[in-house]
Amino acid sequence: MKTNIPSAVIERVEKLRALINDYRYHYHVLDESIMSESAADSLKHELSQLEEQYPELITPDSPTQRVAGQALDKFEKVRHAERMISLADVFSADELSEWLERIAKLGAKQPELFVDIKMDGLACALIYEDGLLRQAVTRGDGRIGEDVTMNARTIQNIPLRIPQTEHTEVRGEIVIFKADFDSLNEQQRRAGKPEFANPRNLAAGSIRQLDPQVAASRPLKFMAYDMVRPDLAKNSEVYARLAELGFRISGQQRCYARLADAMKFINALETTRQDLPFGTDGAVIKVNDRQLYRSLGIVGKTPRGAIAYKYPAEEATTVVKDIVISIGRTGATTPVAVFDPVKVAGSTVRHASLHNADEIARLDVRVGDTVVIYKAGDIIPQVSRCLTELRPAGTKAFDFEQALKAQYPELDFERPAGEVVYRVKGSSSDEILKRAIEYYASKPALNIEGLGSKNVEALVDAGLVKSLADLYSLDAAQLSQLERFADLSANKLVANIQASKHPPLARFITAIGIRHVGGQTAIDLATHFRSLEALRDASETELLSLPGIGKIVAESILAFFADPDNLQLLDELAERGVAPVYEDHSGGRLNGQSFVVTGTLDSMGREEAAERIRAAGGEFHSSVVKNTTYLVAGRNTGQSKLAKAAKYGTKTINEAEFLTLLGEKSR
Repeated sequence: MKTNIPSAVIERVEKLRALINDYRYHYHVLDESIMSESAADSLKHELSQLEEQYPELITPDSPTQRVAGQALDKFEKVRHAERMISLADVFSADELSEWLERIAKLGAKQPELFVDIKMDGLACALIYEDGLLRQAVTRGDGRIGEDVTMNARTIQNIPLRIPQTEHTEVRGEIVIFKADFDSLNEQQRRAGKPEFANPRNLAAGSIRQLDPQVAASRPLKFMAYDMVRPDLAKNSEVYARLAELGFRISGQQRCYARLADAMKFINALETTRQDLPFGTDGAVIKVNDRQLYRSLGIVGKTPRGAIAYKYPAEEATTVVKDIVISIGRTGATTPVAVFDPVKVAGSTVRHASLHNADEIARLDVRVGDTVVIYKAGDIIPQVSRCLTELRPAGTKAFDFEQALKAQYPELDFERPAGEVVYRVKGSSSDEILKRAIEYYASKPALNIEGLGSKNVEALVDAGLVKSLADLYSLDAAQLSQLERFADLSANKLVANIQASKHPPLARFITAIGIRHVGGQTAIDLATHFRSLEALRDASETELLSLPGIGKIVAESILAFFADPDNLQLLDELAERGVAPVYEDHSGGRLNGQSFVVTGTLDSMGREEAAERIRAAGGEFHSSVVKNTTYLVAGRNTGQSKLAKAAKYGTKTINEAEFLTLLGEKSR
């Protein structure tokens, strides 16, 4: 039955299940955390997607088919009268819309939606008989939980008696508020004891202590969210009744007729949740009508009538597709992990710095590995750990020096004593900066008149320019202090630099010096992406889909935009007003036509001819190929290109005919 499923998929599913089950056991049974919850959510989401794509792989014991956790032997096991389910997770508004579409087909068309914050605690059911608290049971595996009544009785905000004589079951989360957690950790620090890891684990560990005095010493709270009663028609009525009975609720609950309105509230909560007293990682959306909710039924472990919306993860997992090495502005090398796109803290991440060879060795990151990604300071993507349990067979440790030789065969590198970074051998950072500025200002790039090699050397040696961005902070008074600059030349150079603040995007891509990216490749990139931001976010797959871009060029582009030094430079340039502009020439008179120039033209140089062709929407190439439209033949034409043009049927034209195509008269 599984013969048509790729073996790599089967292996991946099996490894994901093993790792998720191990995480669940440590987290829900032992109250230990082997990874962050958001990273585990990422793995679970990947597994559910694979099982959705290949339903034949679903097994009864899959983590997607059960509720987290199981009863501990040290507590009496109790069977729930009504199963305590958990909710399926979604991570986008589109997935929420798909959920509504699914239940609409089952009769729930445009249902009223009940929304509440998703508590980050230990699920527990409180059972009352004749108004008295008789039993408290943890969720366990959803069918059988643990009797923690003695511990629950110590929680100050759990009523020991309620004004309700009928059998009543109240469900909610046992939590520790953030301020209380911080206070406890302060006490631990003063006592020289280890700090607690997080509020959720501490709440779960406290309620599972055999000695009720431990639970009594902790600031536990019970936050109610449901009642098992058939006489309440709506979830909104349940919350009102809970408040009447003396239970604490979140206070964040709302009802909405439209998903769009619910999403506005959910999106607002993403920001305001930081100010809430309790921890949360999302929102719960339910069909408000409880009869309709019940009629929709349950699939596996999750109800159809409710779903959990998870906010962007602070951590996520992904697979490393490649490790490339970038050379920064100072000649320092930076290894970069390239991986499948993954959302972390609200944005899509495609690569992350691995810092240096020692860090790669410490993490033991290999191509093909599954890694946990996080954002340092919510900005810079980093690899926190490698999940070796999911490592494919046959992977090899990353050899940094061998990778340098493969990616930069023409350069020599050294690792100075006492340093962790490999650098280009024989070049100082000032020399590298001078060459970078010269290239940035050269004719193929931004063509900034006055920034020749001697002036660049003077600016760098005087300490006036320590990065490309410093060019745009120069003023005439500074320059006039140098021997090479009089007032007139100083003012002229400053004016020329300022005039380069809005260069054509293709020229700017050329100017910033991405290795292996020349003029034509820069034009191809600008034409496809149309903005520097889009190019920065490009994936390896998207880059490789462009004509003329192979693996080496794609890796070089990815490495450039993953290097923190390069990103800092681009940000500094933007802060100084440098904003490249995409010029769309697709409607020009030469659109769809390609040209090669051979020999000498009287009216213009070859570089100017290339610019004229591109400005008119045409393509300029250095050699004749099968689809070349015209070969422009000037004086002293080489015979090899003429022969190729004849072979491929390319039309050969003279300079006058070329000028006519450009819409000009012969000079």
